[in-house]
Amino acid sequence: MTETGLKAEVLPTGVAVTSGPHTPRVLFVNQACVLGGGELSLLDIARLLPFQIRVALFKDGLLRERLKQAGVTVDVLDPTGNGLSKIHKDSGWREAFGSLTQLVRITWRLQGLAKNADVMYANSQKAMVVSALVCITARKPLIWHLRDILSAEHFSPTMRRVAVTVANARASAVIVNSHATGEAFVAAGGRRKLVRVIHNGIDPKPFDGITAHEAVLARAELRPLDNSFLIGVFGRLAPWKGQHVVLEALCSLPGVCAVFVGDALFGETDFVHVLHKRAEREDLRERVRFLGFRNDIPRLMRAVDVVVHSSVNPEPFGRVIVEGMLARRPVVASAAGGVLEIIEDGDTGLLYPPGDGLALRAQIERLRNDPALCERLGASGYKKAQEYFSIPAMIDGVNSVITEVSSPRRRSV
Repeated sequence: MTETGLKAEVLPTGVAVTSGPHTPRVLFVNQACVLGGGELSLLDIARLLPFQIRVALFKDGLLRERLKQAGVTVDVLDPTGNGLSKIHKDSGWREAFGSLTQLVRITWRLQGLAKNADVMYANSQKAMVVSALVCITARKPLIWHLRDILSAEHFSPTMRRVAVTVANARASAVIVNSHATGEAFVAAGGRRKLVRVIHNGIDPKPFDGITAHEAVLARAELRPLDNSFLIGVFGRLAPWKGQHVVLEALCSLPGVCAVFVGDALFGETDFVHVLHKRAEREDLRERVRFLGFRNDIPRLMRAVDVVVHSSVNPEPFGRVIVEGMLARRPVVASAAGGVLEIIEDGDTGLLYPPGDGLALRAQIERLRNDPALCERLGASGYKKAQEYFSIPAMIDGVNSVITEVSSPRRRSV
């Protein structure tokens, strides 16, 4: 599979694409209203694509506010309901049938919006399934932007079976955020010819705009112990994100402090409590701070000595890794999934086996004892992030796929 992917197969039978030299009208559909990695990427795509854009969200939240601030038209499909939030990645048929009322309501409202669209673009798995139902009668081509690894570690057999079956039957193209994500889709039964690999793009300007003085002030606010080596762990707090592995490594790293920036997004509050209790139990309270959600990520990344990525399961992409590279900080990351497409071990960052606290400890210790290595990895990582994970490249890739599936030449015969 190449970076641009293989040519997609013909559109599913019965799909009609509006012809004529007009700008395609694209209806994006997303289940979550929080600002996770997939939602931040959607925000960039929706505000920068040269098409007529409308976004439909299952329920209201911060994402709607950010989209409206960017001038994007937004509709909330289930403003008073739960937006199918009771269906999780590990759900079975019982949970799916239990949300039937919400499913009908969301599908009906999306059907009305689809009438004025040329292409439907699903940004999540639930959004793809609901959009596929709408496409049966609306007769629109469907793009699925798959941002998850469809494996047993992440999804129940029922959720994988539903996703792959529906995508094979109704999707005109499946955009994936890494080769690892694409290969997992194929391994789960997905058609390889649907796959288009488009890595996420991250804007470097917020990171470039942080001055050395601002970084010093930010570090002082974090209040690490005197002369301590400071690591930063950024992103959603969840068991598979592996923050507990960082705490394990810290137990044998005296003089090293850590800040955890992020919180639970999808009901993992019990895990957050576990992390806090473990930090207290291991007597790490003086060396660990939990900051919760923050809007000044570039500033905080510039304030730490090392950015640590700790997922214990394969990461579909690894947005926080690219952000750390753009902050010119050395990044230590777990070696699985899309991470291997971002970091070359010893060149643009350091890798360690997922879940191995002792190996993570060794890599942090290595960086603490070698300032020159920190400087070299920070510089080479920044260069790679700018060259390979830019927003213009992501927008160009998405633009090409939308143009491909909406072309009159792709119309069903």
